[in-house]
Amino acid sequence: MSKSIISEGKTTTEAIENGLKELKMRKDMVEIKVLEQEDKRSFFSILAPRVVKVELTVKEGVENRRFEKKYEDIPHHEPIGEKELKQAEENLEKFLKDFTEKLSGRIKYNIKCTNELITVSLMGDNINFLIGYRGEVLNSLQIVVSGIANKGLEQRVKVLLDIEGYREKRSKTLEELAEKIAKTVIRTGKKVTLEPMTAFERKIIHCKLQENNKVKTYSIGEEPKRKVVIALK
Repeated sequence: MSKSIISEGKTTTEAIENGLKELKMRKDMVEIKVLEQEDKRSFFSILAPRVVKVELTVKEGVENRRFEKKYEDIPHHEPIGEKELKQAEENLEKFLKDFTEKLSGRIKYNIKCTNELITVSLMGDNINFLIGYRGEVLNSLQIVVSGIANKGLEQRVKVLLDIEGYREKRSKTLEELAEKIAKTVIRTGKKVTLEPMTAFERKIIHCKLQENNKVKTYSIGEEPKRKVVIALK
């Protein structure tokens, strides 16, 4: 017999997420039935706290796999073929040459290839505008560069764009944040949900705290607003 639970929340989305965390499963692994809608509130209950109830039933044949994985945000890929890497590098070389020349002749770039990743680094004076607030412009450029690198390829190549070492600096900032929040969670006993982050940034938080025996981390929400939660084990 399939396992079922009833979960509650202030909204339908929150109720479902609470149930998924309790079952330690993904949304595609369960069947969802809304028991109490958000808009079904009587005149006499208008001052009472809003509660939405949903029933989550594990789909037949689905194993109880953990919802929280150490690297669930970064999919693992098979090694990329040499032909694919070469084509991706040529695509990037052509684009970056034109891109840097139009912006400024003083901007330099470097392309480094491995069998799993292509790293593109931009260097130069006064190019912080390409990073933006908390890397917003950089992350947008990341999508563009990745799309250009994979143009015409059958197997997708993973590309990481960095500007003036921003990724390393951001990594240190996030690691310090992870430790600080972990201490707060341990002290108060209350979980903390961080602001939306990219997959690259979420992985930094997960990795930093994976050896901590008092707290756990997992991700909730959908891209591009997916967030990391730090809670007591």
